[in-house]
Amino acid sequence: MRKIALLVALAAMVVGCQNSPSPFARSEADNRLFGPVAMRLHPIFTGVKDWTGDGRPDGIEALIELQDQFGDPTKASGRVVFELYDYRAFNPERRGERVANPWIGYLETLDEQRDRWNRTSRTYSFQLQFDDIQPNNTYVLTAEFQLTGGQRFFDRIILEGRRGESGGGSLFPPTTAPAPTITPQQPSDGPGTRTPQP
Repeated sequence: MRKIALLVALAAMVVGCQNSPSPFARSEADNRLFGPVAMRLHPIFTGVKDWTGDGRPDGIEALIELQDQFGDPTKASGRVVFELYDYRAFNPERRGERVANPWIGYLETLDEQRDRWNRTSRTYSFQLQFDDIQPNNTYVLTAEFQLTGGQRFFDRIILEGRRGESGGGSLFPPTTAPAPTITPQQPSDGPGTRTPQP
């Protein structure tokens, strides 16, 4: 009898742990007040990074910050398309030739949200793998956030080339948070097509 009571209690605990609380649906007023109204590529933390620790750059870590109408960080679902261009110094259009296929980062599932959200900076973190990045070159990185509801936000940032420093040490700061690496995408068959990630 004691074993049966123990098994029933254990089964109740397992079932209770599996049921995570489901969120309340947002009201239209909540969406108007706290929904995203702006996006930016974080100017301080976005840059060329070495996330493998070998002293060589692995690509670009891009941090996306969405803001509500109060200027506070907020979250949203959708996807982000990143493109990297050569920098043209003395031209009104700073974007030169595109240097890689676009990277596409998804924020459509609970796991994708958890993997990308950086609680410290309150941004979404994307590691854009680009083995051919030249750390002394200056680039223009663009990001287009395509919200699930259809709205879009756009930003771009100039990533200034780094000059070598004497005295050794890594020229590239370590990544701010472990996030899944995304690789440049080949052109897709249409909107919403996902290319499997390695």
